[in-house]
Formats: sequence, structure tokens, C-alpha cells
Amino acid sequence: MNILVTGGAGFIGSHLTETLLAQGHRVVVADSFLTGRFSNLISAELHDQLEIVQQDLTDDSTPESLPGPFDRVYNLACPASPRGYGKYPIETLLVSSVGTLNALKIAHRDGARFLQASTSEVYGDPEVHPQVETYWGNVNPNGPRACYDEGKRFAESLTMEYVRRHNLDARISRIFNTYGPRSHPRDGRVVPNFCVQAIRGDDITIYGDGTQTRSFCYVDDLVRGLMLLMETDNITGEVVNLGNPYEFTMLEMANEILSITGSESRLVFEPLPTDDPTRRRPNIDKAKRLLDWEPTVPLAEGLVPTIAYFREALVRV
Repeated sequence: MNILVTGGAGFIGSHLTETLLAQGHRVVVADSFLTGRFSNLISAELHDQLEIVQQDLTDDSTPESLPGPFDRVYNLACPASPRGYGKYPIETLLVSSVGTLNALKIAHRDGARFLQASTSEVYGDPEVHPQVETYWGNVNPNGPRACYDEGKRFAESLTMEYVRRHNLDARISRIFNTYGPRSHPRDGRVVPNFCVQAIRGDDITIYGDGTQTRSFCYVDDLVRGLMLLMETDNITGEVVNLGNPYEFTMLEMANEILSITGSESRLVFEPLPTDDPTRRRPNIDKAKRLLDWEPTVPLAEGLVPTIAYFREALVRV
């Protein structure tokens, strides 16, 4: 198949691209490289079935610049880390709106199947736990995280209008915390933060009292889920949580990383950021039922290659 991956130079997008190439598909990566990195595609860039296009998805020329025709469109283009969307809030809103519209136009033009990468952030600071796809969320629409939260909520709505009005075969993934090699050492998320601080022997910064929770899905499991969501027939318009249902406190995560790295870093506590959710865990019953998918990589196992990646990345810095 001929497959377009927008945001394919990002953390998740590069792993998806690599897997699609290994399966024999032709892949066009479209990325503005605002937060994506060429280095994420080093292992794949000489593949004769890969084309990398530097393209701002919000540009009006996007459909003409990506002529296709494509059989599949994975729309992953968007800053996804707190530092990414914190630094580029307007760009985040635009790529989630105008950029998603252009990706949908391409899929509609080519009759391609479409997957919109959404996020657990659409649930905000949830009052329902664990989060199910029918929950509408508890989101601050004008807070410092709103550019990402509301941008992704808009992208979901726009995708569903293409399903209803244009009969586009689209589906939506709500991605929960994902970790693994190629996440940026300075992206501001908990796993990169803790790993880098532990490796350097710096104090490990825990926001709040450390009892807030997250669930952590290894990137290989997430990519497998995305591909199953794309390739499963007769699920047009479905919204599916993809994440690991095992919940860890920030203190548990910090201690796990300290144990693996052998670091003697101290734990220090800082105030909780504005609108930071206190609990986050997916209900994945729908993914199990529709996709026969659930994560298989335990946290301790997935942290080993992740920490190895950060050790190497810090040497290169």
C-alpha cells in the first residue's frame, strides 16, 4: 500500500513509519520538523520505499504537495509534549484544525482510510476513572494546556464530520502516555524527565506529592494498536482508547527508574502545574473487543531500552 504518515518524524510517527516499511509498504512522511527530528528517521531514511517531505500541514499547498494517491492516511502531525505545545501553542491549534482538514481532504480525494491520532488529554482532569470513550471529559478550554486539549477535541469533531458528510472511512485513537526510544530528552514528559535526571545524577523533580497517577504504554505496543485500528474493517467512526491500563504513581515510576539506572538521585517536590490531571488510566475494553489488542510490554521491561536510548542521547548532546 501507499501510506501517508503526517508527523512521521516525531517519536511515535517514526516508529510507525519504520514498522510500515518493514511490512513492505511505501511510506510518505510529511513533517514540518517544528518538533519532529530527522534523526528519528535515520534507521529508515535510505529505504527505497520511503519519501520524506518537509511540509507544513497547515499550508494551503498541502494537498498538491502530497499528490498520492494514498491508500491510508495516518494523521499524527501535532506537537505532543508539554514543552512542544507550550512553546508553539498557536501552531498546535492550527495543525490540529487546518492541518487536520488538509489531511482529511487528501484522504477524501484518494478514497483512503484515515486514522486521526487524538489523545487522553481530551479527558482533561477526569471525573470518571478509568476513562472510557463515552466520557466527554473535564477540560479547561482556555488554560495553558487548552491549545493541545481543545485542538485535539476539534480534530476529532472535524474527522467525524467527514465520516458523516463524506462517508470517509475514518477512525480515532485516543493515545495515553507512551514511552520508549526516540522521545526527546527535553520534551517535558515524566519518563524522559525522570530518566535524564537519574542518568545525570540530578535531583528527580516530582510535581505535587507524587501520588498522582499515569499509565505508561511502550511505543511498540502503541504502534501495533494504531495499525490494528487502521486495518480493522467495519469500524468507521469508532473512537478507541490505546494505552496501558496499569496505573502507577509518580513516586512508583521514579523509584523504578532509580532502581534500573542505579542512580542515587534525590527526589524533590515542586508545585503541581496548572490543570495537570491527578489520575489518568484508560479503559481498554473497546480495544480488546474490536481490535483484540492490549499491551504486552511490562513497564520494567520497556524502561530498559528507553533508558539505554537516553544514555546514548545524552552522550551525543
